[in-house]
Amino acid sequence: MSDRWALGEGEGGVHVVPLGADALPAGPVRIERDLVEAVRARPTATRWVWRSTHEIYPRLLAAGVRVERCYDIEDAEQLLLGHEGRLGEPRSAAAAYARLCHAPVPPDPPQRSAEPASQSSLFEPQPVPVPFEALLEVYADQQRRHDAAEHPDRMRLLTAAESAGMLVAAEMNRAGLPWRADVHRALLDELLGVRYAGGGDPRRMAELADEVSAAFGRRVRPELAADVIKAFAQAGIKVKSTRRWELAEIEHPAVAPLIAYKKLYRIYTAHSWGWLQNWVRQGRFRPEYLPGGTVTGRWATNGGGALQIPKVIRRAVVADPGWRLVVADADQMEPRVLAAISRDPGLMEVAGRPGDLYKAVSDRAFSGDRDKAKIAVLGAMYGQTSGDGLKNLAALRRRFPRAVAYVDDAARAGEEGRLVRTWLGRTCPPAAGSGDDDEAGIPQEDDQAASQEGEFTLGYASRNSRARGRFTRNFVVQGSAADWALLMMAALRRTIAGMKAELVFFQHDEVIVHCPAEEAEAVAEAIRAAGDLAGRITFGETPVRFPFTTAVVECYADAK
Repeated sequence: MSDRWALGEGEGGVHVVPLGADALPAGPVRIERDLVEAVRARPTATRWVWRSTHEIYPRLLAAGVRVERCYDIEDAEQLLLGHEGRLGEPRSAAAAYARLCHAPVPPDPPQRSAEPASQSSLFEPQPVPVPFEALLEVYADQQRRHDAAEHPDRMRLLTAAESAGMLVAAEMNRAGLPWRADVHRALLDELLGVRYAGGGDPRRMAELADEVSAAFGRRVRPELAADVIKAFAQAGIKVKSTRRWELAEIEHPAVAPLIAYKKLYRIYTAHSWGWLQNWVRQGRFRPEYLPGGTVTGRWATNGGGALQIPKVIRRAVVADPGWRLVVADADQMEPRVLAAISRDPGLMEVAGRPGDLYKAVSDRAFSGDRDKAKIAVLGAMYGQTSGDGLKNLAALRRRFPRAVAYVDDAARAGEEGRLVRTWLGRTCPPAAGSGDDDEAGIPQEDDQAASQEGEFTLGYASRNSRARGRFTRNFVVQGSAADWALLMMAALRRTIAGMKAELVFFQHDEVIVHCPAEEAEAVAEAIRAAGDLAGRITFGETPVRFPFTTAVVECYADAK
């Protein structure tokens, strides 16, 4: 019996058919009345080929049906379009079929809006219907396009990993992150103070705003950057922005209350009482995770800001009684990925040792100066190569030439407008034109996908080809790390499938599993094993290891 079945919903009910190794139907199409029963009737190890996990799997989960494997046609279409240098073209199954038929290509429906508890999805946009036979033709064509990829086996692995990520995301959306609303409200009262009737800033924010105004000698609205910059200018101080690091360098009595206000303002606008009412229900925070939501493959969320939970608010993330949160951070993930994809012998050897990678690099190339080593490694990956960074990079290049050459080559390809790929084949969009004066054509990255090492984000599209080179320099590392993370999550999901444990949170280098206290040790070991297995599957057999720092806690805030 085939282990791969195609499924689609159409006239008369749910259409299912077994698929052969050639991606074509290996038997007659069967029409069944009910989606849940159609899936239940097949072996649990079936790989389901369907249009969209996002549309189908939540309905199965609601009925208590878990799927082990799937192939998401619309997600695969997006990956294949990117690989072909056509990212941005419509990726729906209807659009893919129209291209096959040389017919007018319909635009993708707008992204469905987020669904906080206080809103209804009654009038959400609906996908363009696709006949089941058309869906099968699109799937077969996609298999041919995988064969034509630069590295077919890697591209197939990427598609499978991303489809697995879609299953993980749907299960996490349903499970939700444990959240104590009473703790959250107490935190807001402690941080922000009493809310005044009729709106306006809470008490503590109003007090800080008054302190800022008093320091300037006139009314200033601290939430408005232009107002603050103007007030400093009138005080004889020139500032370019109101970023914290720039304000901290200024000697003025308004600085301290202004920085304090800005911290509270972020919490007030993003995670205060309104957010709590909208996004937390039945003791769970349920955002909508979007695998591959950024051009590098990192996840994003459709509302709720799950990937930007302030550290102080994490005190509200509390395990159920008798349960624990297993919080695991991948240690220095991106330098380890660089070692694996560059095949630099020296860096692979360093990345295979236990302990601090930057310390090991410093012992090799920087006379034990860890700070210089870290700056050099990050400079190589992010293009920070001026001043002292250039000297540090030269020292890094002498010791780890293949690693530095790898990101240099990616930067050069980006500057020249060529396609740049991750290890598995996720592709950075090409420049819209050629030459220094053309748009880089890079989609905006979500701020939630900021680098694990600090404030660096890829949220720009520049008219300067050198800017695209800086982007692609990091893209090959950050994107390959996202590829590894998908396979790590898939391996972890499979290992804990027989436990009560649930995956409840993921961002690019961190995972949280909610489990009974007695399962915590086994879960921690499963995470470690998943990291190692993902490294071997993604990059092959290398000395590089991908360790985690793991904490078993009752409250998320206690993990760091």
